[in-house]
Amino acid sequence: MGILDWVILSGTLLFIVGYGVWKTKGSSNVDEYIRAGNKAKWWTIGLSVMATQASAITFLSTPGQAFHDGMGFVQFYFGLPLAMIIICMVFIPLYHKMKVYTAYEFLENRFDLKTRTLAAILFLIQRGLAAGITIFAPSIILSAVLGWHLRTLNIIIGTLVIIYTVSGGTKAVSVTQKQQMFIIMSGMFLAFFFILDYFPSDISFSKALKIAGANNKLEILNFSLNTKSRYTFWSGITGGLFLALSYFGTDQSQVQRYLSGKSVRESQLGLVFNGFLKIPMQFFILLVGVMVFVFYQYNPAPLNFNPSATETVLNSNYSDEYKLLQNEQIKLESEKYIAQNKYSSALDLKEYTAIQEAKQHIIKINQKDAKNRVLAKEIIKKADKSAETNDKDYVFIYFILNNLPKGLIGLLLAVILSAAMSSTASELNALGTITALDLYKRNRKGTFTEKHYVTASKWFTLIWGVIAILIACIANLFDNLIQLVNIIGSIFYGNVLGIFLLAFFLKWIKGNAVFYAAILTQIIICFIYYYLIHIYPAGEEKLGYLWLNFIGAALVIFIAILFQFFDKKNKKIKIRA
Repeated sequence: MGILDWVILSGTLLFIVGYGVWKTKGSSNVDEYIRAGNKAKWWTIGLSVMATQASAITFLSTPGQAFHDGMGFVQFYFGLPLAMIIICMVFIPLYHKMKVYTAYEFLENRFDLKTRTLAAILFLIQRGLAAGITIFAPSIILSAVLGWHLRTLNIIIGTLVIIYTVSGGTKAVSVTQKQQMFIIMSGMFLAFFFILDYFPSDISFSKALKIAGANNKLEILNFSLNTKSRYTFWSGITGGLFLALSYFGTDQSQVQRYLSGKSVRESQLGLVFNGFLKIPMQFFILLVGVMVFVFYQYNPAPLNFNPSATETVLNSNYSDEYKLLQNEQIKLESEKYIAQNKYSSALDLKEYTAIQEAKQHIIKINQKDAKNRVLAKEIIKKADKSAETNDKDYVFIYFILNNLPKGLIGLLLAVILSAAMSSTASELNALGTITALDLYKRNRKGTFTEKHYVTASKWFTLIWGVIAILIACIANLFDNLIQLVNIIGSIFYGNVLGIFLLAFFLKWIKGNAVFYAAILTQIIICFIYYYLIHIYPAGEEKLGYLWLNFIGAALVIFIAILFQFFDKKNKKIKIRA
């Protein structure tokens, strides 16, 4: 990184923090601090909703996901537009009609205090963990690539977010997220066009797509009915639908974004805006990863994109074994370059037989490449069992630092840190709100002023910020960070969504039945996750994690109906007795 990169990076981050504090100072009542005075326009809501979901994990992990596995991950979002329609028609009108500050406040009005408290606690557990991961994700990658100290990065990111989130509440989160989304998308578009510019002169964008297709990176739709597959069309429109309904309809970090809307219509337009743009945005980010893959078909790529892991093995007793594999990989890179050129020439000449032969050759080379990368991970593990061998999350940042010009590196790093700050700010804002209003205010006796609860919200936001930093400091890198966040959500979201669906549509179900059904469901889901997903290596699970959302929602509804039925039956028996 040059001086220009540091100026752009530090200037961008300081501007976001300063702007957030300046625009939102002086919130003196709960409505202003938590619902931003209900003045937000639809475009502010839409961008805030998108920025909340689009964390640093999105911009670090998604390109790496596409680099290794292709575009199939986009199926994860297929249920989102339908979820937006349902939330606009059902959730938003009810929330605005009841003038609630939190989603779980609605549950007390419908059921009872213990159900509200349980749902709030489930939210605090999963969102508290997620907040730590959204700080940890960019920190561990930047620390490995740039040599910065991991805990220092965790503290810097967490502290910057805490400053303006505590100061201005929901309004601070919303106004800064507009700036952050502009920086994020500007940086990604610039990176995309630089990647295309780095291709050989005879490789156009359309030809790059054909090369990616020959390497099985453009398989977007998978209609397989196999529930073990993580991403299929069916898991996207079922499990993905239920996950989106849970996240956007019941997760306070998102609900708080559109509760700040000036009217029901503004909130609805904001979510529709998000529904229309989310899939194209994710498609584009995945496409960036695919283009990085094409770039490395013509340029040498490391055996492992995590430089820290490579340094570890090269300084160990297994250095010679790893160097031997590196030499073999260099020969394979040359073979790959020749094969891609043959395929490109065959495309120009439109020779069908030559195209198919070249394609089969490319597939064989990529199989060898994949085998070498697995062997590299095994050697790294032998050198140091604690070393991080998974490199999906390092692909894009490695490309940025080794290929992009000065200035753009600083901008892309600002993109990653801005994304981390935007999603973490929403999470801390929601965690502080839920703790202050759903637990502290609701369970504390006595009458207190508005200023007291604003102060309490600020203190709880600060406490959750510190907790998130601590979680980030003890977290571990999993198979892929974007999947990790979604797995954590899937364990809890289905259950919470089922509670809300019972509240909306089954008026005869009472609080006791829902409360005990939710506890039992959460226990069952944890068992299902552990025995069908967690204990198996990545890609060999007995159940795709997205299905947990559907199963959780269905289970809590079914069990609550059973409890209510037997409760009514017992009451009838008592009356006759």
